[in-house]
Parts: sequence; C-alpha cells; structure tokens
Amino acid sequence: MLETSTPSLRQQQHPLIRDLADAIEGLWHRHFDLEPYHLPEDLGYIEGRLEGEKLTIENRCYQSREFRKMHLELAKVGGTLDILHCVMFPRSTYPLPMFGTDLVGGRGQIGAAIVDLSPADGGRTLPEAYRSELGRVPENQFSHPREIPAWGTIFSEFCLFVRPANPEEEKLFLKRVETYLDLHCRRAIAQTPVSPEREAEIIAAQRHYCTQQQQNDKTRRVLERAFGPEWADRYMTTVLFDCPNP
Repeated sequence: MLETSTPSLRQQQHPLIRDLADAIEGLWHRHFDLEPYHLPEDLGYIEGRLEGEKLTIENRCYQSREFRKMHLELAKVGGTLDILHCVMFPRSTYPLPMFGTDLVGGRGQIGAAIVDLSPADGGRTLPEAYRSELGRVPENQFSHPREIPAWGTIFSEFCLFVRPANPEEEKLFLKRVETYLDLHCRRAIAQTPVSPEREAEIIAAQRHYCTQQQQNDKTRRVLERAFGPEWADRYMTTVLFDCPNP
C-alpha cells in the first residue's frame, strides 16, 4: 500500500479540510489498488507569495485500474485562505461520472463547500444506479445554500454547494462527501470497459467537463496574482483539469 499523505500542510488548515482529506484518501486506499500518478516535478509541491502572504500548494495524485488520475490538492495562503480541491478522472474506457469536491475557507470559517458526481460519460444525466442511491439521500439540510456559477452547467441535479453555518453542518457536509465518494468507488470497481465507439463519447464528455472547469475565474485569478498568467494557465491545464487525449 502507498503511504498516506504527509500531514505537514493539512495539520495547519481548517479541521474540516483535514478531516475531508483524510476521509478521501482513506476511501481510495480501501477500495482501490493505488499506484502513483506522476505530475511534472515542479508542480507537485509549490511555494510562492500572494499579496505578501506565503502560498503553499501540495498535490497528491494516484491512479488505479478505473481512474487515470485521482487528484487531491491542499493549498494555504498565510492565515487568510485554506483550500481543498479533489477530482477523480475516470479512464476513458469506463462510463463513470466525475467526482469532485472543493472547500474554501479562511480565518476559521468555511465559506464554500461543494461536492458533485457530474455526468461525463456522453450522457446528460447520471446512470440510474447512481440516481437511485443519491435519490435516497436526505433533502438539503443546510441553512446557507450557494448559487452554482454560470460555468457550472456540467454539474448534476445532486450537486451540493453550501456555506456550512456551524460545526454540525460541517460534519453533515463531510458525511455527504463520504456518501457520494463511497458510492462512486463501489460503482467504479463493478464497471467493465466499453466499446471503442462509446469511449470516443466519454473522451468528448470529459474534455467538455475540463474545459468548463478551466473557466473558473476565481481560481485562475489567485494563481495569476501569485505566479503570473502563463504559469497559471499551465497549472490549470496540466494539474487541475488536464483533458484526456482523443
């Protein structure tokens, strides 16, 4: 088994980010035979400055039979900003949704928390096996829902985007992510490869997902201010949302 992520950065972040990072890696190790996914050497661990504050980014990447890339990013800007970002990129031979979750917090508060299983297999809705299980998840129990951004047309009807109001809602969000991710892992290991024709549809759908995610101006602006536009574009298209090749 691969070693779990080093605790250096996550132990300095908001407790929900620490707990969610541990939960994600724990489920990955439980369900899959993981191998390392190698990022460019200069993009695995990054340090910089943003408006006078130290910026640190740590990336952990794995791959498995079902997923070409399982990416967990933790980032911290001084004492003002804590970030968790996670996306699982299925191999193009498997008709699976795109699991993604993000946490953004600062000064002890989580301001944005999102999780989704986004259709990315050539269809516009999630497979029935996913819809059936997710349909049994309780209705939104959060007091501060947030509006999906304009580029978020890729998200499913089960996308949860909120600002947790208190520790109880933070625990509830963590439980929701674990529910989504455990379902996804179980469905993934039960899948069989598709035909070459179906694979072409999956590649096109995943490329659309990545292209839409690259339009996230908030992420891009932070990276540009810290490292410049050229570096930010490389990071967005190489680490965060690299499109699968045809």
